[in-house]
Amino acid sequence: MAQLQDKNKEYGTLDELASFSIEIDPEFIKSCSDFGASTDEAKTIYMKSRTYIQGVVGNNTPEDRIRQRCAVATGDISVAEIMEFRHNPIDAGVDAVLKDAPIFVDISMVKAGITKMGHNCEVICVLDEDKDAEIAKQYGITRTAAGFLACRDRLNGAIIAIGNAPSAAIIVCRMVEKGLRPALIVGTPVGFVNAAESKEMVRDLEIPVPSITCVGTRGGTPMAVACVNEIVAIANEKKKQ
Repeated sequence: MAQLQDKNKEYGTLDELASFSIEIDPEFIKSCSDFGASTDEAKTIYMKSRTYIQGVVGNNTPEDRIRQRCAVATGDISVAEIMEFRHNPIDAGVDAVLKDAPIFVDISMVKAGITKMGHNCEVICVLDEDKDAEIAKQYGITRTAAGFLACRDRLNGAIIAIGNAPSAAIIVCRMVEKGLRPALIVGTPVGFVNAAESKEMVRDLEIPVPSITCVGTRGGTPMAVACVNEIVAIANEKKKQ
């Protein structure tokens, strides 16, 4: 410790610098059920944000909890208004988590954001499944879309979380049309090319696959991660009942 302090003394000692950024509230610490918050400061920050959002978004249903978490993750209260829930997705996701179903994600940032605690689900980034991009090169499609094709035999009963790539959501929809039955699709791809359309495809699937999506061009990794992590939190509460 002294070595670290001496090496960086021009910026101040660790004792001087490592102070809380917020007043610590013991009640918030005790009430925090977020697996990503492991320190007193993190728990206080998270619960202060969550308490504020509850008053704005509402706190009456499991869907409200997903909306809250997405608003906290993005810093944008208005995202609560663009969330869509089809075919009882929260119960479907909770059941999948309790069964240790795998979670397939489109990019490594989504994988990194999903909590490692509170579940035994394997989290798989599909980019790692077509490592040499053979499928992507053969068909001229995006690597994320190719990654989901590479995993096609393992997606039944799984949670699929797409936070970035519209092409991946479109490929998943095509597979559903051919008989794929994931437990849940979380689709929040972001952007101006196919993002809105791909999420609409998920919502409009003729086969009633449970899904959580958002409307329009907004979305992204934080929203996909928020949806999955809140489902994990709800699953843990169910385990304790």
